[in-house]
Amino acid sequence: MKLTSGLGGQLTVDLGALARNWRALDKVSAGALTAAVVKADAYGTGIEMAATALYAAGARFFFVATPDEGVAVRTALPDAHIFVLDGLYPGAANLYIRQNLMPVISSMDMLEEWLSKCVERNEAYPSAFHFDTGMNRLGFRLNEAVAVRERIGRLGYAPQMVMSHLACADVPNHEKNRTQLALFGSVMSQFPGIPASLANSAGLMTGRDYHFQMVRPGIALYGGRAVVGRKNPMATVVTLHAPILQVREARTGETVGYGAAYSLSRDSRLAVIGHGYADGFLRSLSSSNTRAGGKVFLRGRLCPVLGKISMDLTIVDITELGPNLPKPGEGVEIFGPNVSIDDQADAAGTIGYELLTSLKGRYSRNYVGNGYLPEQ
Repeated sequence: MKLTSGLGGQLTVDLGALARNWRALDKVSAGALTAAVVKADAYGTGIEMAATALYAAGARFFFVATPDEGVAVRTALPDAHIFVLDGLYPGAANLYIRQNLMPVISSMDMLEEWLSKCVERNEAYPSAFHFDTGMNRLGFRLNEAVAVRERIGRLGYAPQMVMSHLACADVPNHEKNRTQLALFGSVMSQFPGIPASLANSAGLMTGRDYHFQMVRPGIALYGGRAVVGRKNPMATVVTLHAPILQVREARTGETVGYGAAYSLSRDSRLAVIGHGYADGFLRSLSSSNTRAGGKVFLRGRLCPVLGKISMDLTIVDITELGPNLPKPGEGVEIFGPNVSIDDQADAAGTIGYELLTSLKGRYSRNYVGNGYLPEQ
């Protein structure tokens, strides 16, 4: 691929694939509403563009992490229903009300501040309640459910939804899933008639027992692997190419990169790529003579990273390409249809989420499609 932007690499976001992924998950969720999680700049893809495409595909409910993300979605989608997963930031209730954002309330302090604003303005502003069923992150403790129910009962207030979050859904047979499901059932019994939500991407794929009235897919929308040990059924959304800056010959015994971490065992041809850890290509994708690292795709072959990844540069072995050498400016695929985001994540010892949300590098963005699809 010839890169011509003059801005380094090129990130291509396929909004059509994003829309197809949402529709595929919506079919799996059947009777439940299918929301879209667009936090962290829509997993690095661009929150306004991604949310607009997802709305075009049919999504009406969106989850963000922070109120500023909620404002970004509201600006793009005036009619969307937007939940803020981090809850009510202290002192920010007026912003939430002004922007019609629904905090996911997870503590008695948050609840009191929100109810106080409702009483002050004589208006039952909508929210969701989050109960912790086993992660020890945000969430009311289970033994607070009765107190929460009684507190809102005195005011005649009801949340839009009661929710929790699965800790181990990426491993469908993990015993923690059934434990959390049972604990969530105990919470729901305190709030009869209130819609419930438990499933993330992996929970959605685990089974209908986890669907309730709304599912909240995130990583699967963007083409990432949600469930460990299964073939990923989702379409590729993000493709990243970076330019070759130089092709060079190197001799047996010479070393590559900082720290002389890689010593060549043969005469080699190396390509120096204008892409490094400052661009989100994690340093843990480096290699040594005793540890394999990441790979890039070039001219039909996977080419391994050699040595340590630098801030701005990565060196890969292109010896196997033969004598027809690539020219400076030709792009290599960092991830995309030939090197999945999860392949790179596995090599880095991390998860696809981290690589996607690190997409803040020095490259141009190209959006393909708009999310509108023929009715099915």
